[in-house]
Formats: sequence, C-alpha cells, structure tokens
Amino acid sequence: MNELVNSFMTGPDDKGRFGDFGGRFVSETLMPLILELEERYTYAKTDQSFWDEMHFLWKHYVGRPSPLYLAERLTERLGGAKVYMKRDELNHTGAHKINNVLGQIILARRMGKTRIIAETGAGQHGVATATVCAKFGLKCVVYMGAHDVERQQPNVFRMRLLGAEVVPVTSGRGTLKDAMNDALRDWVTNVRDTFYCIGTVAGPHPYPAMVRDFQSIIGKEVREQMHEAEGRLPDTVVAAIGGGSNAMGLFHPFLDDKEVRIIGVEAGGKGVNDRMEHCASLTGGRPGVLHGNRTYLLQDDDGQILEGFSISAGLDYPGIGPEHAWLHEIGRAEYVAITDAEALEAFQLCCETEGIIPALEPSHALAHVTKIAPELPSDHIICMNMCGRGDKDIFTVAKALGHDMG
Repeated sequence: MNELVNSFMTGPDDKGRFGDFGGRFVSETLMPLILELEERYTYAKTDQSFWDEMHFLWKHYVGRPSPLYLAERLTERLGGAKVYMKRDELNHTGAHKINNVLGQIILARRMGKTRIIAETGAGQHGVATATVCAKFGLKCVVYMGAHDVERQQPNVFRMRLLGAEVVPVTSGRGTLKDAMNDALRDWVTNVRDTFYCIGTVAGPHPYPAMVRDFQSIIGKEVREQMHEAEGRLPDTVVAAIGGGSNAMGLFHPFLDDKEVRIIGVEAGGKGVNDRMEHCASLTGGRPGVLHGNRTYLLQDDDGQILEGFSISAGLDYPGIGPEHAWLHEIGRAEYVAITDAEALEAFQLCCETEGIIPALEPSHALAHVTKIAPELPSDHIICMNMCGRGDKDIFTVAKALGHDMG
C-alpha cells in the first residue's frame, strides 16, 4: 500500500492512482486536454469564487440540501434497524447527476469550451447535462446506447426538449460502455471547442477524483443532517454502484470514520455466474484497463471486455470506478450483488410503504437494506442513497412485472 492509507480521504496520488487503480491511459491527442483540465480543476479547488458559484447553483437551481428522510413504515415493516433515505431523487432533473454536471460545466465555461458532450445509460446524466447546457446556452451532444434509447424513452424525449442532440450508439450491445466509447472518439476529433462531461467516477485522471469531489456534497450533507436527526453518525451507509458516482459521493466523507460500515451494491442481473449475465465487476470481474483507467472489469480469458447485463440502464456497465476498486482491495468498503428480481421486489416495497417511486438503480441498494436491516438492532442506523426517481423506469418495470401499459 502507499501513502493513501494514512487517510482514506486523501488521493489519488500525483499519477492519478488509487493504489494500483486509476491512472491515465489515453491517446496523445487527448493528453493536452487532460492536463489542462487537471490544471484548471486544481486551481478551481482553491478558488472561492468557483465554490461560491457552485453552492449558489446547488441551492437555488438544484434544490440542495436534499432531505434526509426517516422511512418509518419501511423500518416498521423490516423490523430491525432504523432506515434513512438521502433523497437525492428530489434534486432538479430527478437524480444526483446534476451535482457533478454543474461543476464540470462551470469548468468548461472557464476553459472557453462551447460544445459539451456526454455519455449516458439511464439517461439521468444526459438529462442533467442537457439541462445545464440549456441554462448556459451551450451546444450539447449526448451519446446513448441504442438499447438504452429504447428502454429509456422518457429521458430521451426530455433531453431533446432541452435542446440536446441524442446520438444512438449501435456498436456492441448498445449500452453505456458503447456510448462512452463513441463519446471518447468524438472528443479526440473535436479537441478545440469540446469538453467531455463524464457522468461517473471513472475515466482518465482527474475525472474519478473530480466527479467524486462534486458528488461528495451528498455525504457531507448526510453527516450534518444525521447529527441533527440522531446526534451521531450512521452505523451503515449503502448505495448502488454502476460506475459508482452516487456511492462515492455518499461514501467519501465517511471513509475516515472507521466505525461507519460502507456497503456498495452492484447489479447482479440474472445472477453472478460464469455466463456474465450481470454487471458485478468486483464480485465477478478482475483488473484491466478500460476508458482511460485501470480498474475491475468483466472480461474474458483473453482480456476482451464483456457486455454484462442489468435491468437497470444506469448500472449496466462492465466496470467500476477505480477508487471503489481500491477500497475493495484494502477492505474499507464491502461490495455485494443484487439481482434484477430482488431489485424489482424492493422497488415495489418502496412504493407501497413510503409512497416513493425509486429508480431501478437505488432499488438495488434498497434491496440489500431489506436483507440486512431485519438482522440488526433497533438502535442501528442505516442510511441509503435514494439517488434517482423512478419516472424513467416505469415502462421497464411494467414489462418485467407483466403489466399491460396499453
């Protein structure tokens, strides 16, 4: 291990690595852009005017702080630990994604970029990017897998209403991995005026740390709100993981609090098995390089990246952010897998007990909460990140449950 272990909240190192993970594996064409971005973000972190603008927009545009909600009926139903939800689905655009998009687009404007590109899976990052581009009058192009375009039609329409060009990606299986591939190709060919707004804690350095820093507003608020509600920190924090930005946003402010148990929930799809019909990279994958960083990936014996599978478009990615890979290896965080069927059951339970329609992504986290809460004492506090609302998923859920929407 390196010096990062002295404080979990420190890092990455000067090479952009979290232990053996992360780094910067990009073409020579992109290196000047990456280095400029790192320089601008390093400066912005110490620039009070940057954070003043961020906090103003977080408050008056996004609607932060998002509430910390005690799920009383769910807690009673489960009969164990007290369950809190961090209600980031109440943000403008309906998910946590806008926390990060604001920061990146403010940086892009400072860098003189006039065209923003993004990748999206479930569409929430695309919607957030299109929203902020509309606010600032910037051109927006969103790459989205053709398969995801079909299963996330409400978000596709929202992006187009907001003035974005949505580009369906037909390569591979037409999901998030393929959308990110095409976005990177676009960036290489349009380096002068284009800024790539990455939606998760992956990609080449400095993206994993930068996205984490912007999303850490989630965990910082939870610390303050939990002290106000309970007079102490939570015992356990839980979040769903695709690339892992909502989870890293919740986890990071608690990494040095060793008494706080941290659990990341991956997409188990049809079950974690040799057929790779899942997207649980830490449970069923191994280290490799994809999209500019070294991390855990689903791959075959020859190192070819596999497609994976999940009912949730936002978790349907065959890798994970490098900081999560590092936390997994050193044992600071636990990572588990939840199947599609378990997530669907938790989706329905949340609707019925709390009157909250969750996205399929946090439904995975909630499914794990329903497993562990009954076995814990009533004074144990669990906080799970309700990182997105379920408007976008109602047609997918209806189909999976056999409901006729006609």
